[in-house]
Amino acid sequence: MNPSLDTKPSTAALTLGALGVVYGDIGTSPLYAVKECFAPGRGAETTPENVLGVMSLIIWALLLIISIKYLVFVLRADNRGEGGILAMLSLAFPDRRGSPKTRSTLLWTAVGLAGACLLYGDGIITPAISVLGAMEGLQVATPKLRPFVMPLTIILLIGLFVGQRAGTSKVGKIFGPVTLVWFAVLGVLGIRGIIGEPTILNAFYPGYAIQFLMSHQGVGLVVLGAVVLVVTGGEALYADMGHFGRRPIRIAWFTVVLPCLLMNYLGQGALLLARPDLPQEEAFNPFFMLCPGWAIFPLILLATAAAIIASQALITGAYSLTMHAIQLGYMPRMIIEHTSAQTRGQIYMPQVNWALMVACIWLVLEFRSSGKLASAYGVAVTLTMITGTLLFYFAAQRVFHWNRWQAGALCLGLLAIEVPLAVANCIKIPNGGWFPLVVAGLMFTLMSTWKQGRQAVWQRIRGNALPLDRFLEELSGWKQPRVRGTAVYMASNADGTPLALLHNLKHNKVLHERVVFLTILIEEDARVPDAERLSVEAREVGFWRVQARYGFMEEPDIQDILDRCKEQGLEFKHLETTFFLSRETVIPSSKTSLPFWRARLFSILSRNAQSPTAFFRLPANRVVELGMQVEI
Repeated sequence: MNPSLDTKPSTAALTLGALGVVYGDIGTSPLYAVKECFAPGRGAETTPENVLGVMSLIIWALLLIISIKYLVFVLRADNRGEGGILAMLSLAFPDRRGSPKTRSTLLWTAVGLAGACLLYGDGIITPAISVLGAMEGLQVATPKLRPFVMPLTIILLIGLFVGQRAGTSKVGKIFGPVTLVWFAVLGVLGIRGIIGEPTILNAFYPGYAIQFLMSHQGVGLVVLGAVVLVVTGGEALYADMGHFGRRPIRIAWFTVVLPCLLMNYLGQGALLLARPDLPQEEAFNPFFMLCPGWAIFPLILLATAAAIIASQALITGAYSLTMHAIQLGYMPRMIIEHTSAQTRGQIYMPQVNWALMVACIWLVLEFRSSGKLASAYGVAVTLTMITGTLLFYFAAQRVFHWNRWQAGALCLGLLAIEVPLAVANCIKIPNGGWFPLVVAGLMFTLMSTWKQGRQAVWQRIRGNALPLDRFLEELSGWKQPRVRGTAVYMASNADGTPLALLHNLKHNKVLHERVVFLTILIEEDARVPDAERLSVEAREVGFWRVQARYGFMEEPDIQDILDRCKEQGLEFKHLETTFFLSRETVIPSSKTSLPFWRARLFSILSRNAQSPTAFFRLPANRVVELGMQVEI
């Protein structure tokens, strides 16, 4: 094992790393959030009461949703140190695989899966709005540069996605320091604005937020939909817990991120108090207008770097989410390339990468400004928040041993905040909010179809499978000589005889001296302890059964499994070992239990899935694939 993987970084190093990865998304929200709250024609007017009310909404959204919900409570609900909505789903319903599927369990599994699908929509919009928001600083510097905003944004996005193959292990080392500088600049710019109009500090009084909502019911919904932009990244914060740990994430938030964000938002509000005519200017952008003229271009460069870092975090998050979905059986196998030999979790998925790039470029060309993109942003964020809160209600009872009243009181309080935010964002659906919903719907259809299709194939194969004990009894009459070497049959059913073996015996009349049935089980836990990783059982007449267990955030390693078997009396000579795999060709049938369109879609997905040989990284020159047709 690589020693660098066992070296535990210091808390300071982890805190700095968390700044770059965890808080990149929420750290770029000042580029466009306040601007959208006071956008001419749809936002609030810049009267002193409105400015104080909107700033109060922003302050208390950060305190209640990020500080209280995520940092205080949600981070405590970890699945063996890992976070994310799939981890929360496993905590809430840990026995949903082994126990009978009740309607309630199926419903909440679907809710959790829908929440995961919504994150894809968020992941597509974040790079587009962050990079475009940074480039819009050019038109604040001079209107002559406005024609270059769109081309430069597209060029940066293409470069961002093309560079993903190289990995982020080297570039990632500068993410933390660059983001630290970014937050420091946010704080300095905010202080500059606050000094000019210190009355903005009154916005800490929540009464201004309540008064604003009560007196501006129509505009209040629009502003609430924009306020959501300041809390984007909350789910990413929870999902990245496994990389850094809860303590560094909390330290980074309360010592750097929260103070600097509050100062910058208050600084932008102070600027609007001092100059209420700003929204009438053509290049209205309170963030860049906080900056002195001589520093505008350096700030644009720094904002661009921060936007790329924020985008990087969401892109790698999409890779991780996809890999977890594959492990849990919700998506077909795809190419997964490891970009770092020293750091776990550094992966690159080309199919996901190019799909994200095309979608991001399309968004930029379609919406053409961060203000219009903000209309598409927020729907997925709020619905994901609500999903997480609902799952947390069940997880808290199991993890913290709370009773229903305790869990219900907290979650009802959170929903009282999040539901109005979601309702406010529903008015964005006709103006672009439909996009993340369409993305989530497509992903949910793909995932649920693959899951149901694999279950249908499993039932058909299992119905034709021969129990291992019965097979070994019938094998006692085998008269032909057995060939030298070891045959490893990948078996999805630990209790049955692999169909590949039965086909091999039927057609080739071949049986090796030593036969190993290898079953890989993906558990609902994020990680499986090494002591529980492997079980090896010797059976009659040279047969062995091996079961390897992995968490849904781990990747099966066939070579590691074979090496571990030696400790339990089963040693492999690699040049004398042959792997046998079944490759099913799915044929939609009129008698299928699935709707015909789902069966057809599953058949297409199955044909385009990565082969087991490549996915498990088996030695290609020692693999035999036996094909079979399966009607569903």
